[in-house]
Amino acid sequence: MTKRKSLMWIPVVGALGVVFGDIGTSPLYAFQSAFEIKGHHIAVNQLDVLGLISLIIWSITIIVSIKFIGFIMRYGNQNEGGIMALISMVRSSRLAKHKKWFFLGLGLMGAALFYGDGAITPAISVLSAVEGVKVITPHLDRLIVPVSLLILAVLFWLQKYGTSVVGKLFGPVMLLWFIAIGAAGAWQITKYTHVLYALSPYTAIHFFVARPILAFLSMTAVVLAITGAEALYADMGHFGRPPIAKAWFFVVFPALTLCYLGQGGMILHGAKMNENLLVQMFPTFIRIPAIILATVATIIASQSVISGVFSITRQSINLDYLPKMLIRYTSKIRIGQIYIPLINSILFVLVAALILIFRSSANLANAYGIAVSGTLLADTILFLVVAKNLFKKSLTYVFALIIVFLPLDILFVSSNSIKIFHGGLFPIIVGVLVCIVLYTWHRGDAIVESKRRSISEPLQVFEDKIHNAKIPIRRVPGYVIYIGHHEDLVPLALSATLNDLHELPSKVVIVTVNKTASAHVPLESRATFIENPNNMEGIYHLSLHYGYHDTINVPKDIEPIIGTTSKFNFDLDQAAYFVSQSKLVINKKHNLAHWRKTLFAFLYRNSIDTADFYKLPSDRTEDMQALITL
Repeated sequence: MTKRKSLMWIPVVGALGVVFGDIGTSPLYAFQSAFEIKGHHIAVNQLDVLGLISLIIWSITIIVSIKFIGFIMRYGNQNEGGIMALISMVRSSRLAKHKKWFFLGLGLMGAALFYGDGAITPAISVLSAVEGVKVITPHLDRLIVPVSLLILAVLFWLQKYGTSVVGKLFGPVMLLWFIAIGAAGAWQITKYTHVLYALSPYTAIHFFVARPILAFLSMTAVVLAITGAEALYADMGHFGRPPIAKAWFFVVFPALTLCYLGQGGMILHGAKMNENLLVQMFPTFIRIPAIILATVATIIASQSVISGVFSITRQSINLDYLPKMLIRYTSKIRIGQIYIPLINSILFVLVAALILIFRSSANLANAYGIAVSGTLLADTILFLVVAKNLFKKSLTYVFALIIVFLPLDILFVSSNSIKIFHGGLFPIIVGVLVCIVLYTWHRGDAIVESKRRSISEPLQVFEDKIHNAKIPIRRVPGYVIYIGHHEDLVPLALSATLNDLHELPSKVVIVTVNKTASAHVPLESRATFIENPNNMEGIYHLSLHYGYHDTINVPKDIEPIIGTTSKFNFDLDQAAYFVSQSKLVINKKHNLAHWRKTLFAFLYRNSIDTADFYKLPSDRTEDMQALITL
């Protein structure tokens, strides 16, 4: 293999570690959970077992191979994917306002369910791997919960250090994992070759016709086999569609197919149903290494989901759906590697609670399907809306996709609805709470921004006031940067300086921070120098533009534009920064429910300072408060 061709496979191996950890560890619990449906029983016979395997394989084929890789991944926001990318594209579409709000609400609910998924995935993955010790000796059963908690506690503790070092091992380890489960599955198939009939879609159809109720209920287990499918789209910006597609079709899909076929053959050959099926697939002498490999693979899967939760949180902040939070960047090379302490703590508490409450992967499986199926349905609907309204696809094209994809998603959601009172209530509660926070913050922030706009001076009026000032305005030495939110308005801190002190620094730079619906704004286009129409000496206006996937760092992004014009030339290290903060006062105006005003005020008080979020130097930044009634 030439050097060029070998380099082409590096992102493919990288994708194995980041993108496919979740779906790749699903065989640890997905197939086996179908035999534990409360009140119903899948018999160990060819009809039920082969029908179930066929449903799994063809669901994976339709959802992952066709829907995500074949269609959805062709539509991104500047090659970025994920549900927040779809939400941002819906926001920028020309849909009628009421339709836009409906689809945005659906998207936010899908994003909120992803937080439930983010809590359940580490819990069920690590539990299912550690449960493999029961195959070695049942006496270790009592250690499963404490060992799982210990592993996850270490994993969450390590988040603050980033994954740049161990991340290099993720791809090779997952490659070894897929080779292992594929080989184990192939070995089991040789013992019962009739299982290959499950590759035919007729087997799945026959199962539905012969046993419709049982087949419908078994979809609650089938959906567990496609957990992590959304990660393919969400991580598209890191690797691109081609490496993800190659990793899927050349490694992951064949390995999963062989594994599920092997599990089916093993069950028909007399496997123990009360012990981990995947571990039983391996020969006795390598089962301990298999358990260790499975545990490492589930840690990688958990890490991918945790990173995904961090990423969707940052995107939500930049799209004004969440308050500003402390975001630490754990890599100087990859800006996508971030750590959010608050989210990390909340997520760990949820994961630990899930393990202590459910205590087994079988019980947790009941809670899993709702989150996965709900997010998949939201993805499909938003994708269809974007394809029709933003990418101008024909009605025939969209209608054909509706017929192919929507019934399966609806089937997943409806079948998993029976689990609501058997554990499925957890992701719904988490989803509803997160959705309330998302919408409350977005609505409250819009009201505050409207109030700020109403009390801010138009930039033109401000400059005219300086030009025609009746009271002399003293210009004092110094460089001061005022952070603003609207290009046509004066920052409240600057207005206060002029009105109260009747003085201005010798050089004033008004920096407006704009967040766009695009995923990225190129570095060369990020800063725009706006000429002063009144030719006011020493007053400059700079506009910074950021996408929802970009890192906001005001000083770093001002620096390249200094000196581009002879007038706009000063020492940034000597400049002071002024930021106007809002002090909220809740009134009785009916623009938002009182409890939501209280929630918004709580979130606002506990969000980090604008200065910290914009990476302003703390020793040269002053906050000025403006009273805002909510």
